[in-house]
Amino acid sequence: MLALFLPLFLVLLLIGMPVFFAMLAAPGAMLYMTGMERDISLLFRNIYNGIDSFPLMAIPFFMLAGELMNRGGITMNLVQFSQAFIGHVRGGLAHVNVLSSMLFAGLSGSAVADTSAIGSMMIPAMEKNGYSRKFATAITAASSVIGPIIPPSGIMIIYAYTMEVSVAALFAAGIVPGILIGGGLMIMIALMAKKYDFPVAGPKSTWKERGTATRNAIFPLFAPVIILGGIIGGIFTPTEASAIATAYALIISVWVMKTVKLSDLPDIFIKGAQASAVVLLLVGSAIAFKTVVSLSHSAEILADWVLTISENPLMLLFLINLLLFIVGMFLDAGPAIIILGPILGPIFINLGIDPVHFAIIMSVNLTVGLATPPMGLVLFVASSVSGERIETISKAILPFLAVEVLVIFLVTFFPSLSMTLPRLLGLVAG
Repeated sequence: MLALFLPLFLVLLLIGMPVFFAMLAAPGAMLYMTGMERDISLLFRNIYNGIDSFPLMAIPFFMLAGELMNRGGITMNLVQFSQAFIGHVRGGLAHVNVLSSMLFAGLSGSAVADTSAIGSMMIPAMEKNGYSRKFATAITAASSVIGPIIPPSGIMIIYAYTMEVSVAALFAAGIVPGILIGGGLMIMIALMAKKYDFPVAGPKSTWKERGTATRNAIFPLFAPVIILGGIIGGIFTPTEASAIATAYALIISVWVMKTVKLSDLPDIFIKGAQASAVVLLLVGSAIAFKTVVSLSHSAEILADWVLTISENPLMLLFLINLLLFIVGMFLDAGPAIIILGPILGPIFINLGIDPVHFAIIMSVNLTVGLATPPMGLVLFVASSVSGERIETISKAILPFLAVEVLVIFLVTFFPSLSMTLPRLLGLVAG
């Protein structure tokens, strides 16, 4: 059944069918063709059952919080904070771009939101400062993938719900890989700055100026502390944390910073609802898809086939990373996790790979795929923001993709990089 389902699913995607409908049409057709028509009703019933979940309420709340902070001009404060501390070094604005993405990741959890918010400010500023537009766009796209890795992360919530893994453990496990990617990109920028003589953004900020920038950014910087501290400390659940994050963003944007008017709220709520609806429909279809996979025993069949290649977990992880990287070139991270998680997860868990470790491998790999040619979603968003052609961005981003691929393999073959923090916090077994 799996051999029939996957080609049909890919064909439906290639002819332009939305992922949600393809994820239902392909298994539905396979159930009908294999004489399991009675289970088609189960397929569609599980769409609602998949969405009707308290933990999944975290997704719309986090999306709304990100939209509120983005519309509230909080991104500008983060950029100014970053520039005050590192803008004076050679290649400073490129470093500011990366650091701003790392800070914004703690608010939005979305690569697309990061590309749009940071790119709309940093790409024109970098071009004005003497950088080429293609380089400014490439580093913006490359750094934006940090958004779903440093928590909070929408795709990690989806994976945790789909595969029954602790959200808190995944959030804690994503911190170090996100920092590694950001640090790696900044090292690459430093190396390129010497070779290509990148400009200096401006004079070194005084401590008074740094203090002012810190004071202006203190409220957005405090948001991740509330979210992660509350979840990891066991004060509230991820769903409760998302609601608190939304309330915090609302208070800061409307009444403290006064950058959002009450009249702006209906439009913000509508956009948050639309983005949430897309994700929740995909999750619902994923649960339905997972039901079909279990009925057909496809995961067990695939596991037996994979073990014929090799029984060495490290070799299989290497091959799976290649597969995920290729998948990430053509499919968005959320749908890819939804489709492949129920199939690949059990295989590697049975081989002794920690469920949280494998979740991080998938999340980081497929998130990097968002900035990978030819179909990376972030590339299209960056192209739209900058006006630069996809082909040009794809060439300029290659050195940064090399850094991110290196981090993927470091996280894969050195589990302690991602697992030490969750273990220290008691979120996974030692």
